[in-house]
Amino acid sequence: MTIIMSNRIRFFFNGKEYYITTLISLNDLLNYFNYDSSIFVVEYNHYICNKNNWKKITIQENDKIEIITIVGGG
Repeated sequence: MTIIMSNRIRFFFNGKEYYITTLISLNDLLNYFNYDSSIFVVEYNHYICNKNNWKKITIQENDKIEIITIVGGG
């Protein structure tokens, strides 16, 4: 029997599956995708995540991250 170990970490961002090979913070991920942090909130594994914690949270296997924006209308 052969077991293949992978250093890839799978996570979901806005419903799409992604893989990373190095540990990154939630803040790094948001910066990578060039999000303007003044106009959204982050849902991290089904909980609203305080912006003060973004640098402390490391993306882990099967994490689910959603960007929630506020839309105004008339």
